[in-house]
Amino acid sequence: MSDTVDTGPGWIVDFWLDPSCPLTRNTAGWIKLVAEEVPLTIRWRVMSLSVLNEHRDDDPEDDPHGYLWFPARVAAAVQTEHGHDALGAFYDSLWADSDDTEQQWMAGIQEALRRAGLPVELAEAGMSTEYDTELRASHHDGVNRIEAEIGTPVLAITTSGGEQTALFGPVLTAIPSREDAIRLWEATLLLGSIPDFREIKR
Repeated sequence: MSDTVDTGPGWIVDFWLDPSCPLTRNTAGWIKLVAEEVPLTIRWRVMSLSVLNEHRDDDPEDDPHGYLWFPARVAAAVQTEHGHDALGAFYDSLWADSDDTEQQWMAGIQEALRRAGLPVELAEAGMSTEYDTELRASHHDGVNRIEAEIGTPVLAITTSGGEQTALFGPVLTAIPSREDAIRLWEATLLLGSIPDFREIKR
């Protein structure tokens, strides 16, 4: 561990995700690795690229038929009716086989609900606006913490003393090794602790 970055105890990471984003899945895998090494609680929360982009003239997600609404609405239903841990289980089931092997794209929503131990009837939320109020509230709770144009995921990291840093990303092209996962965690904490830090890309 770093000598200069406090990494615990009792960190909380609120993790806002659009369930359809493959790159966000890498960030989720990273933070889960970190949670195996440091005292860290993850609270999974839903956001939506469809909500984020609905007022834009262009569509960076190239989703003219609105398919990305479906998994986000189901995720909102899961979070509302069953809580953040259930959302994490549903999210894992969307992107992993029954043996936990990562998939390149989402599984069927009903199958993911079944494997997560959730009512398959929640899949009906994807075709309705029943949970849109909750989806938008959760979405804005995350994205409004960042004063910049962002995407998914949004992380809010809270220390045991109650200090909180919110950031977009990190966006990863793959899940890092365990060693690199901890190094990235320490770097994220360090950058987040600098009040004037705004953005870094490569």
